Amino acid sequence: MKRPGKFLLAFSLLFVPGVPAQTPPATPLLQIDLKAATVPSSPLLHGLMTEEINFSYDGGLYGELIRNRAFRNDEKGPVNWELVKAPGAEAEMALTEKKPLTDRLPVSLEVKVKAAASGQRVAIANEGYWGIPVKPATTYHASFYVKGGSDRTNQFAGKLTVSLESSDGATVYARGETPAVNARWQKIEVPLTTAAEAPITSACKFVISTETPGTLWLSLVSLFPPTYKGRANGNRPDIMEKLAAMKPKFLRFPGGNYVEGDKLWERFDWKATRGPLPFRPGHRSCWGYRSTDGLGLLEFMEWCEDLDMEAVLAVFAGYSLAQQPVEPGPLLDFYVQEALEEVEYLTGDAQKTYWGAQRAKDGHPKPFALRYIEVGNEDSFDRSRSYDERFAQFFDAFKARYPKLQLIATMRVKSRVPEVIDDHFYRRAEIFFNDLHHYDNADRKGPKIFVGEWATREGSPTPNFNAALGDAAWMTAMERNSDIVIMQAYAPLFVNVNPGGMQWKTDLIGYDGLSSYGSPAYWAQVMFSNHRGDAIVKAAWQEPPAQVLPYSVTRDTKTGRVFIKLVNRAAAAQPIHVRLQGARAVAPEGEAVLLSAKDPTDTNSITEPDKIRPVTSKIGYCTDDFTYSLAPYSITILKLNVKP
Repeated sequence: MKRPGKFLLAFSLLFVPGVPAQTPPATPLLQIDLKAATVPSSPLLHGLMTEEINFSYDGGLYGELIRNRAFRNDEKGPVNWELVKAPGAEAEMALTEKKPLTDRLPVSLEVKVKAAASGQRVAIANEGYWGIPVKPATTYHASFYVKGGSDRTNQFAGKLTVSLESSDGATVYARGETPAVNARWQKIEVPLTTAAEAPITSACKFVISTETPGTLWLSLVSLFPPTYKGRANGNRPDIMEKLAAMKPKFLRFPGGNYVEGDKLWERFDWKATRGPLPFRPGHRSCWGYRSTDGLGLLEFMEWCEDLDMEAVLAVFAGYSLAQQPVEPGPLLDFYVQEALEEVEYLTGDAQKTYWGAQRAKDGHPKPFALRYIEVGNEDSFDRSRSYDERFAQFFDAFKARYPKLQLIATMRVKSRVPEVIDDHFYRRAEIFFNDLHHYDNADRKGPKIFVGEWATREGSPTPNFNAALGDAAWMTAMERNSDIVIMQAYAPLFVNVNPGGMQWKTDLIGYDGLSSYGSPAYWAQVMFSNHRGDAIVKAAWQEPPAQVLPYSVTRDTKTGRVFIKLVNRAAAAQPIHVRLQGARAVAPEGEAVLLSAKDPTDTNSITEPDKIRPVTSKIGYCTDDFTYSLAPYSITILKLNVKP
């Protein structure tokens, strides 16, 4: 960083006698007016949107390692399970509804061990989501329900061995033994602890084995690693830590098409996601695989608690993706009442309301805080054009019972005036760069804006750096208008990078069973959410740059710190001139946070997770009038300490 006088002097030295003088291009001037009245910036601006896609929950954030734990993923057979027989042993396995664990989990796995003896093992094995991840000195919690046969032809009263083994079965990493099985359903819990010298590998499987003849039935087979904050039925620590680093202010859930489902009966039925796991049937996700609903309504709220986020609850609004709208009026009343009861479950007094008491019974006596309700999701796709009437029916019911709740509409409506409208954008970087004034002239008297789903769709399975540049450009536009754009959430949030794990290209955070990484776009989100003030500062290019240079300026009104965000998508460095009008004093030392790449196609991956990361450095001579050079292909945040 240097004084503008020295910068201009450098250009004057380019003059050579006898050669026609060439006027150097003017340095773009960003003028920041600290004397002008500031506009408050939304404290909720940066948050998260989530839905079950790309194995986001099962096989992702949700800690469960067993795939098809309730044997309901395919009615034709026990997919993801293998029957293993030692030489000389005879056995078979099949799905059955003759021995249900509960009416919600009607299918069990019947294992008939026809012949076995000491050293002749019969086992069922599960390789989880592209392998069971194993780490050294780690305790895993295995559990399952088992019932043994009781008559002469199928009696089983032996013990079972539970183990974590290499995929070929040659190495056992952890082992435990159960009590003797009896003729009644019983829950078995076994800790499995790996040795300190165990490898870090996902080439493993979970095994339940016996050397005793007879018939047994199994249901709800589960294996959990250590979870974030030690929650039972909890989430993966590494992914939760990446989310925590984003400092999100809200979580929109269940989010996206997941709230709607392909069919009405495949919607997110919140009542079916609560209570003990044996009473959660799960349901088919609209992205081609079954959801266990282990991450249910209460777990979503606990996720909010763990990361200190505000809940933005999406309720089913009577439309599913297969064009199955519910006609407004009496037929829709059932779903309106279901949504009202959902809010009572979350916010109701445990002593005074029915559903509040049910929440307490489920383990959370204290009511949750709730301010925003989104009615539906992307209802503009409903070809019946019934959303306006459906929204009105939900709006009136909510305002009558919960007048302080703020309602979010998924499209523009005329029948009622929602507090917030949800906008969605999936674009190329070029389009975001060309639409930076999208909200500049938005009606400040109209509904607020929630950009509930958006992303620059370049790169797979996670964004490349050009996508991060497009994202950063769009975030400057939203931040400059964060008096009206009160919330934004990138989507999709997660992707399992294993073959077959992705249904949607360009996702923020990638992972396999063992590790996870943040894409360049993820780091752009971290930078923006961690470096912003509570007031939007008036700023503009007085000497416009030759190319589009997106910017935003905010200020912390308590400390006076000024945050200047700038995006350079060019292959060359870009000098800029910054002038702070009305600054009483500027501390001589500031900071620059830089995210850059050598090429816009550069990216992070599961094998190169840290190729692109932000770098923070000191900048040595800050004044109210200075120049700075933006690196090629870069996102830069300048932090200046200005006396308020």
